[in-house]
Formats: sequence, structure tokens, C-alpha cells
Amino acid sequence: MKPEDLNAVDALLAPALKPSPVAAKGARARLLQRAEASRAAHQVFTSVRREATPWRELMPGVRSRELRSTAGGSSVLIALDPGRALPVHRHRYLEEGLVLTGGMQMGALDLGPGDYHVSFPGSRHDRITSAQGCITYLRGTSLGSMIGLAIELLGGWAPGAGDAPVTVTERDGSWRSVGEGVVEKVLWESEEGRSRFVRIAPGGYYCPPTYQRDGEFMVVAGEIFFGDILLRQEELHLAPAGSCHKEISSDCGGTFFIHEQGVLIPTRGRSP
Repeated sequence: MKPEDLNAVDALLAPALKPSPVAAKGARARLLQRAEASRAAHQVFTSVRREATPWRELMPGVRSRELRSTAGGSSVLIALDPGRALPVHRHRYLEEGLVLTGGMQMGALDLGPGDYHVSFPGSRHDRITSAQGCITYLRGTSLGSMIGLAIELLGGWAPGAGDAPVTVTERDGSWRSVGEGVVEKVLWESEEGRSRFVRIAPGGYYCPPTYQRDGEFMVVAGEIFFGDILLRQEELHLAPAGSCHKEISSDCGGTFFIHEQGVLIPTRGRSP
């Protein structure tokens, strides 16, 4: 077709393709209604973005970023430069640790991305090092309190190791299906709470039941949609007991950690 013929066709089609003011106004109204409905449905949840809080230097080559503070300790990200270490200390709370990037050495243990470690109140940690550098998520630490941190450091010099910690590496444990392209692995549980990993394949999704306890989520890898809320690695998400995400999904795939803690409430939701 000649250029002049193409121009003639464009001239004929242009009036038909002109946007309708009525249709555009209706689409905008529907979009605003959907946005408002989403905002209302998600206002019960809290998300802490990577840029929300600054890194704070604890000692040369060791930094922390506080995400949340509770009566049972703080949730933080801690970054160690290559060759740096954390000193001997004794835990005030039940502390869970999860390596997000790099690696961390704890005695004979060499932990990498996706490896999980839980220490019990009163237990003692020897010196922790990172040969290659790392970023680790800690839940139940005293790092958010200078007084609490001093107590933990002084307690590290007292005799006795306390209860033995529990370690679950990325290759340990078993996964079970909970949805379309979604599997979960329980890491640790007691009467007071439960911690687990959930892994979602690209395009995977599931509809979790109503949360029986307060839930703290950390994105370990990839990107996860909690309903309409998109979170990336190193970002924290909180869901109170009695709430429910209509759907949790991922376009590109991802893994998140969830710790549920508190008094159990009756379940009134969909089973996975």
C-alpha cells in the first residue's frame, strides 16, 4: 500500500478511535472506586519499606536497621562487612535469625541465604563472624535498645550456655503444597507461636485462612503481593490476628518468612 493510501485509511479511522469523554469519565470513576476499596481493605496491615529507616552504625563494619520494636525485643536488619564479627552475648528473648544475603559463621555452622537459626532466652552465643559479609534479619533481639544490648553483652561473660539453639538450613526440612505453585516449610513451633517459610513459584498464588495470631512477615527473596501490596526482599509486613489476605501471589516468584505469635483465636476463613 502506498503512503498516500495509508494516510487516507488513517483519516477514515481516526474519528472512530477518538476517546469518548463519557467512557473515559466512567473508567476513571471505576478506577478510583477500586483504589478506595483496596485502601480500605488493606488499612489493617502495616508495611515497613527498605528506605523507611536508616542504617545505624553499631561498631566499625557492623550496621543495623530497626524495623519494629515490641515487648519481646526488636525486629532488625543487621549488616556485617566482610571479616567483621558480633561479640559474645546472651539472649534476653527468643531470637530468630535468617540470612538474607552473604554468609554468617557461628562456630562450626556456616549459614547462607535462606538458612534459619533460633536461640532461646538465657542462651549464650559465641562470637559470630562473616567472612564474605552478610545481611541478616533478626526477630527478638535487643539491638533496638542500648540498655538491652549492654545487658546481653555483659551476660555473655556469665558461665553456662543455656538451651541449645535450633538451626534449619535451606536444604533441611520438608515442604508441603498450600496452593497453586505455593509450598510451605515449618521451621519452629510451640504453644506460643510458629515460624515457617512460604515459597511461591512465578505466577503462583494461594488464599490463606484468617490469621489466628499476629503475623510478622519478611520477604526473603523475590517479590510478593500481599493482596494489592507489593513487597520486596528485606521488607517487613505485619498482619494482626483476625485479619486475612484475600490472596498472596507473585509474578516473578519469591519466598517469605512468617512468624505468628500471640493468643489463638478461632479460625474463620478459607483453608489453603
